[in-house]
Amino acid sequence: MVKSKIEKLGSAKRFGARYGSKPKHKFAKIEKEQRKKHKCPYCNYTKVKRIVVGIWHCRKCDSKFTGKAYTIAKTTISDEGAAETEEKVQEQAEQPSENKKAETVKEKIENVEESA
Repeated sequence: MVKSKIEKLGSAKRFGARYGSKPKHKFAKIEKEQRKKHKCPYCNYTKVKRIVVGIWHCRKCDSKFTGKAYTIAKTTISDEGAAETEEKVQEQAEQPSENKKAETVKEKIENVEESA
């Protein structure tokens, strides 16, 4: 029974009985993701190596690019999320802001003063 738990930890086994199980499992998950083979986004070859935090280097096409700290993947907004944010931006553009309202009020006052 204990053996199966140790196997799931992978490289975090080296910590032994120290630090608790949750931190070790989190560490194992992150390190497994970091150490797996990554594909280059330019040449689609699996020869990408991490240089430093967030900077990756393809050893085939010799390109350097950025990504996340432990993976190449960048966060993307889902289509639904993008549509929602786009609608919010359009609504904000349609509704005049307070500054625009103040300008229109000033223009109306000037027009009334000119006509009187």
